[in-house]
Amino acid sequence: MAAAPSGPVGPNPPVIAVVGPTGSGKSDLAVHLALELDGEVINADAMQFYRGMDIGTAKISVAERRGVPHHLLDTMDVTEEASVSAFQADCRAAIRDIHSRGKRAILAGGSGLYVRAALDVLEFPGTDPAVRERLEREHAQAGLRPLQERLRSVDPVSADRLGDARRVIRALEVFELTGRPFSSFMPSREYFQPAVQIGLDVDRDVLRDRLAGRVHRMVDAGLLAEVARLDAAGLRRGKTASRALGYAQFLKVLDGESDTASAAEETIVATRQFARRQLTWFRADPRIHWLDWQDPDLVAKAAGICASPASVI
Repeated sequence: MAAAPSGPVGPNPPVIAVVGPTGSGKSDLAVHLALELDGEVINADAMQFYRGMDIGTAKISVAERRGVPHHLLDTMDVTEEASVSAFQADCRAAIRDIHSRGKRAILAGGSGLYVRAALDVLEFPGTDPAVRERLEREHAQAGLRPLQERLRSVDPVSADRLGDARRVIRALEVFELTGRPFSSFMPSREYFQPAVQIGLDVDRDVLRDRLAGRVHRMVDAGLLAEVARLDAAGLRRGKTASRALGYAQFLKVLDGESDTASAAEETIVATRQFARRQLTWFRADPRIHWLDWQDPDLVAKAAGICASPASVI
């Protein structure tokens, strides 16, 4: 297939983002677009930052990359905590590098906030380890409810939206440090630089079956052994990596609290729930150009959108 025009040239061509739910084929489409548009891919899946988390994250293999350079894959140990603000800086640096060499930067990933951080005008408040540690101690001693009630008194929007301890603690930390509610830092839909987003529109019933099959293939490929290796490398100490789909469930198998079949079923259920949340997140963004994930002309249509000045915002 002849390469499609790559759109505006110069130091700041539009950033391309391929988004959608897990299992929809984002990585594959990103590679095809990179081949069509002379681009390079930037990973925007938070769990694929981690070295060794390959089977359970369906990380694209070297062969599947087809010679296309991939950035921000395998950049962290499982003991490290992923940070949206650090990703924003690293991703924008990668975009500048790619564009400086006359290539197209193509993001691929389903971590919605990470995609927004890369593409949109978004400010990140600082952190204070002492404040974080005190709040985490309070949580360990008294549970989540008192922290949720405190958050509701200063930031009811975040209190309604956040349900897990990590995010509630972060919201309280931000309020203590800035005097502003955490919800005030949520991004508006304003691109940091010109961009075009391609969303993969899925048949939900087909996706449900596909996700189940994918989990079973992960188990057959050695997911339990991968989790065991990463456990020995400190997986449980990692606040981000240890919660990854599949890894949390199969740690229970290692502990004798579950069996492989039960862990696989729990992973399937959790993955389907995650896919629904991803679809809800991305459907709320009116700037995304949606394409049928199973369209035989998907690559050509996506390349055409990326090349059209009318598609760029």
